[in-house]
Amino acid sequence: MDWLSPENVVAVVAALLGLVAPAAGAVYQLRTRRGKHIGHRVQMDTSIGGNAGDTQAQPDAPLGLFTDQPGMSNPTLALVRIENTGTSSISDADYTNPDKNHGLTVVFAERTVRSVEVIPDPKAEHLLGHFVPVEGKGGMQYNGNTIRLPRVPLNEDQHFKLLVLLSGGHAGDKIDVTGGIQDGKVERTRSMSVDDKPPLFSKPALGTTIVLAVCLLTLAGIIVFRQPAPPIGCATGRLKVVGSTAFAPAMKELASRYVAECPGSEITVDAHGSNEGVRELAEAGGADNGSPALLALSDGPKPASFTQLREDRVAIAAFALVVNDKVNVKNLTVDEIRRIYQGDVVDWKDLGGPDLPIRLVSRDANSGTRDLLRRRILDGQGEPAFTSRDCENKNSPQDKVIRCELGSTGEVLKTVARLEGAVGYSELGAAATTKGLHTLNIDGHAPSIKAIGDDTYRFTEIEYAYTDGAPASDSLTSSFLNYMIRGNGQEVLKAFGHLPCFTPDGLKRCQS
Repeated sequence: MDWLSPENVVAVVAALLGLVAPAAGAVYQLRTRRGKHIGHRVQMDTSIGGNAGDTQAQPDAPLGLFTDQPGMSNPTLALVRIENTGTSSISDADYTNPDKNHGLTVVFAERTVRSVEVIPDPKAEHLLGHFVPVEGKGGMQYNGNTIRLPRVPLNEDQHFKLLVLLSGGHAGDKIDVTGGIQDGKVERTRSMSVDDKPPLFSKPALGTTIVLAVCLLTLAGIIVFRQPAPPIGCATGRLKVVGSTAFAPAMKELASRYVAECPGSEITVDAHGSNEGVRELAEAGGADNGSPALLALSDGPKPASFTQLREDRVAIAAFALVVNDKVNVKNLTVDEIRRIYQGDVVDWKDLGGPDLPIRLVSRDANSGTRDLLRRRILDGQGEPAFTSRDCENKNSPQDKVIRCELGSTGEVLKTVARLEGAVGYSELGAAATTKGLHTLNIDGHAPSIKAIGDDTYRFTEIEYAYTDGAPASDSLTSSFLNYMIRGNGQEVLKAFGHLPCFTPDGLKRCQS
């Protein structure tokens, strides 16, 4: 089973432990504290040295809390804590001592009780009243090695302490608390001196922590050292991508990354223009049963006649007019651009530039970018006729303007960068990285990602992906489309200057 991987097993064990440990702790607490419990523990038992009547021998003996008493030998000081450790309150009627006036008895083996000071719970100082005898009965009484405690009612977690001065015997001699509780018990709890510190972890907690740490380290080791598994949604097989040369650089990077992340896949990018790519897809689909492993990218929508093709909107791409760096013009109005491409302006000096002939370096008829220029900038008018084979010289002296046609965006950029006076058009990302040329502002608006988002720059278009009908959900075509449009491929599109449709800004533009 796919889910039964080592990291999943470790993660499940850690998760179960994280759930079971607190639950077990709660059950343990409930079982051990349920009902009526009185706990007792010795928090201090220490020798204080000297005799009370011998101040020369021990002038600093710490006996000031008690009345000085003669005949003290081996004086010791003990601190005993009595507490309600259960989950129910304890009333005076809950004590089972046959002596109706007393509940618990504290016995100090081999020692004599000389004086007792009661220290109540700071939140229950009223408990002190129970230790005072009434008409010589009840209250706290001590004689010899024994202290008899009254039937003190204790709410949950309430306590009191006995600070006892003793003589004879030795510090550490046995101290015992006896008595009974109806439907409960009196028990010794962990002894802790005033200087003791509770352990940072109990043994169960320490064991749980160690197991969780081992799980986390094991999981980290698996993640770091194992071979990475293919991302969810990967598919195998072959896919050919055709169409837009302007979008080809981004497509090649997308294909390279997908193949690297998804072993067993092979994607080739063979771009020869948007129109040619759409036609190739339509012909392949018509000659094949089912959707072929072919994807066509187009700068703008397909021709209406290709009704069988299914479209996905990928991103909004920005395009730019580019001129050779010898042309010092930085901005053109839409009207000036139209006059150039109508052949009415043939020299840059007429537009405030140098005395250089304008050379129109254009794309061939298969280009979606060329069609985009016609629709977005030239008001639907076509470019002048083809007049030059080398982009430098006219085919005929009667031709008004030099205009050549090239087969790819890359060729246009190289030619514009090489020829003085040349002007062309390109996808923005490729234009921005080509030396020897610069982009032009249009009506004062610079081509940029921001301009794509706020729609102030008009030379933009949605990039479409076309398939022949809907590809199978488990096909490489479907997987690659999802990767490009909704997955990690979005970061690649952004890096190439495109605004993905499945982003907040892109969604508004792509749906408009």
